[in-house]
Amino acid sequence: MDGHRVLSMADSCLLLVDAVDGPMPQTRFVTQKAFELGLKPIVVVNKIDRPGARPDWVIDQTFELFDSLGGTDEQLDFPIVYASALGGYASLDDRVTDGDMTPLFETIVDKVPAPPADPEGPFQIQVTTLDYSSYLGQIGIGRVRRGTLKPNSPVTVVDRDGGRRNARVLKILGFQGLDRIEVGRAAAGDIIALTGMDGLHISDTICDPSHPEALTPLTVDEPTVTMTFEVNKSPMAGKEGKYLTSRQIGERLERELKSNVALRVEEADDPDKLRVSGRGLLHLSVLLETMRREGYEVAVSRPSVIEREIDGVKHEPYEYLVADVNSEHQGAVIERLNERRGKLTDMQPDETGRVRIAYIIPARGLIGFRSEFMSLTSGTGILTHVFDHYGPMGPANIAQRRNGVMISQGDGTAVAYALFNLQERGSLFVTHNDPVYEGMIIGIHARD
Repeated sequence: MDGHRVLSMADSCLLLVDAVDGPMPQTRFVTQKAFELGLKPIVVVNKIDRPGARPDWVIDQTFELFDSLGGTDEQLDFPIVYASALGGYASLDDRVTDGDMTPLFETIVDKVPAPPADPEGPFQIQVTTLDYSSYLGQIGIGRVRRGTLKPNSPVTVVDRDGGRRNARVLKILGFQGLDRIEVGRAAAGDIIALTGMDGLHISDTICDPSHPEALTPLTVDEPTVTMTFEVNKSPMAGKEGKYLTSRQIGERLERELKSNVALRVEEADDPDKLRVSGRGLLHLSVLLETMRREGYEVAVSRPSVIEREIDGVKHEPYEYLVADVNSEHQGAVIERLNERRGKLTDMQPDETGRVRIAYIIPARGLIGFRSEFMSLTSGTGILTHVFDHYGPMGPANIAQRRNGVMISQGDGTAVAYALFNLQERGSLFVTHNDPVYEGMIIGIHARD
C-alpha cells in the first residue's frame, strides 16, 4: 500500500475521524501501519459542527481502536483537536464554533518531533514512491535521510539485493502544497522528487558514491484480485472510445506500471489478453475508470481472487468489512453477508436508529455485493472494507448470482413500450433509445 511507504517518511500522523461516524475500516488499516512505525498520532475530530456530532463517543471509539492495535502508552496519550474543515476553524474545545486553524498548527508544532536526520553526513535517500512524466521521465520520491544534494550531482543507486550502479541527478523538485517546484539544494529531512535516473524501484537507496550504504528495504503489498483485459469485440466496439487495439491497451498498462507499483500485468494464455492484478476491486476499478475517461475501450472478465498455498493448504484473501445501515435494513444485510460466508465480529446500534456491523469475509464474497447492498438499504447504507489477511479457502460457491438474466433477442434500439412491459420482471440496465444487440444482457430477472 502506498500509504505504508509514505508513512515511513513521516514524523507523526494526523488521524482524521468524523464527529458522527467515528473510525472507519480504512482508519484501522492505516493506523496499524503508523503504529508499527512508532508514529504518535494527533487525533483531529472533523465536522464538529455537523448535526448529531458525538465527539465523546468518537474519542472513546478511537481509544478502543488504538488499544486493540497494541498502541504504546505514548500512542494512547494522544492530543485531540476539534475542527470543521468546511467552517475553516479548529479548537481544543468541542464547544467552540468559530476561529481559524491556528490551534491545529500550534498542536503540530508542539507535539511533532523534528526529523531524525543528519545534515552533515554523506547524502542518502530511499525511494518510497515512483511517478512518471512524459517530459521528465521516471521520478523517484523520498525523504533525505542525511546530507545534502544539488542538481547534476553524481550518485550511486543501491537496489534491495545490494546491486549498485552509478547515475546522475538532473533536477531536484521540492513540494509546495500540491505543486512541485524546482529547487537548487536539498537537505536532510526534506521530502523531494529526483529526475534523471531511469530504472528506479521502490526501496532503492540513492546515496553518495563514496558511501554506498543501503537502507532497510521497504515492502510492497502483493495483489489479491485479478482480472483479464482484452480488446472489446462486441458489436458496440469503437462507438465510444478512440484507443481500441491490444497494442494501445498494453502500452497504457505499461505506462501505469511506472507509477502504480502495486499493479501487476502479465500475459495470459491467449496472446490478445492481459492478466491485470491489483490490491482489490477498488484498485482495479479506479484504473478502469481512468482508462475509460482517457478514451480506452476494454473488455474485462469477472474478477477473481489470487489464491496462495500455505503449508499445503489453499488460502484466499479475507477482508474486514463495516456496514453502516438503518436498523430496518440490518436483517437483510446480515442475511446476505452470511450467505457470502461472512463472519459477524461486531454490531453496535446508536441513538440515531442506525446500526454498524463488522464482518470478516472472503474477498470473493464481496464481488458484486456493493450494488446489491445499495438496493438492500435503499441507497442509505455506507459500506467500506479493506484487506485483512489470507485464510483457508472456503466453499467454491460464494457470491454466485442467484437470479436469471434478461437477454436481447435481436439488434436494434430499446424502446419505451417494450421496456415498460419488461420492468415488472426485473431490474433493467438499459433505457429508452439505448442501442442493443443480440445476446446482450439488458437486465437481472426478479426470479431465481
